[in-house]
Amino acid sequence: MKSRAEGHAVVLGAGPAGLFAARVLADVYGRVTVVERDDPADEQRRGVPQSGHAHDFLARGYQIAEELFPGVGGEMVAGGAHPADIARDVRWVIGGHPLVKSESGLSTVISSRPFRERHLRARAEALPQVTLLGGRDVAGLSFTGDGSVVDGVFLGPGGSGGSGGSDGGEKLAADLVVDATGRGSRTPVWLEEHGHGRVEEEKLRVDVGYATRFVRAPADAFGGDVCINIVATPDSPRGGSCQRVEGDRAVVTLYGVLGDHPPTDAEGFNAFAKSLAAPDIYEILQAAEPLTEARRYRFPASLRRRYERMDSFPGGLLPIGDAVCSLNPRYGQGMAFAAMQAMALREHLRQDGQERVGQESDAAAYFRRLTEQVVDPVWTMTQLSDLSFPGVQGERTPETLQALELVGRTQIAATLDGPLTLSCLRVFGLLDPPTVLMDPAIQERVQETLSRLPA
Repeated sequence: MKSRAEGHAVVLGAGPAGLFAARVLADVYGRVTVVERDDPADEQRRGVPQSGHAHDFLARGYQIAEELFPGVGGEMVAGGAHPADIARDVRWVIGGHPLVKSESGLSTVISSRPFRERHLRARAEALPQVTLLGGRDVAGLSFTGDGSVVDGVFLGPGGSGGSGGSDGGEKLAADLVVDATGRGSRTPVWLEEHGHGRVEEEKLRVDVGYATRFVRAPADAFGGDVCINIVATPDSPRGGSCQRVEGDRAVVTLYGVLGDHPPTDAEGFNAFAKSLAAPDIYEILQAAEPLTEARRYRFPASLRRRYERMDSFPGGLLPIGDAVCSLNPRYGQGMAFAAMQAMALREHLRQDGQERVGQESDAAAYFRRLTEQVVDPVWTMTQLSDLSFPGVQGERTPETLQALELVGRTQIAATLDGPLTLSCLRVFGLLDPPTVLMDPAIQERVQETLSRLPA
């Protein structure tokens, strides 16, 4: 039996989840092939309809990117991205009031998603173990005779959308296949076709709609900030983000929940910006030169696939990223969430005690680690925030209602208190779970801060 260093891992999808996965796999496998249906260099890939909208690079995601690709942040800044301290250089507005500014020591870079992805892809492709195969679709998974192990994939031309049979095209043999094809992953269909049953899915309908346009705005319009986030709240369920990005441009994304979507015509777009809880983004638009027409994106529901609950799952296959759990994008967690999952994959490969290929069948251990360390905490956090909107359908237990009250009070207090702001931003940045905001010491500070407010 060959060693893993002699083995071949295949990653499906060249988005952030696939690139982070390829990086950790390159530490273990002698060859890693990343298969991408579209042209990876195409900044408007059909498989990434949200790429033209504002994208956050949360603090935890940036930390992991620097760990896996040392110096990548500096390379982005050299290419025109903007460095930022998440509490000093980003203006967070909640309930119409800005959070307190301070030095947090938590860094990120602000850029467009295609720019950021291009730098991550270049670093991944520079690894001697990694080959990127663009313009090739995966028509199906190859299973061993008894269906218990995935031993490769069948390749078709880009965008072929094959059904998963062995007639899908040439076979690319693999000792491990990692599915990073996102929310539209066909793995659930292929598993069911090969006798492994149907994966349970959970959905939370949020019906978020985006509209985005690029503008050129004078730097002084930002008041020294590089990003402005006006957060939607139950009392003001519209939000937006305005980010300075490379090329002396700014990207403006407006959003609304539960069907209250922003229009794309110039007058309607600006009127929607004016209706937000604070005027900051609207004022920038008034001073800006439009560069593009507004583009739409709609996200109907958060989706979680409960692979950890399946009674039968083949060896040689591990899903990751949005293929496992697709989150409400208004929180900007997608890239950091993918990076965190890649770290769970790295830990799984390092700690499973196996040095030879053919032993990747312990998917249960992988899903257990992924669920407990990454998916459960972040899914619970986004669900909690979504359920604060009365129109979102879901169970609200007494514990949920209490948590919503405490978190809401903490966010209000954070508009007056610097340390509470940092506590909130660590949660926003996926560095801490939201449970830290319920710590008695923090809640005592919240109570003391709120007591100073007029009745």
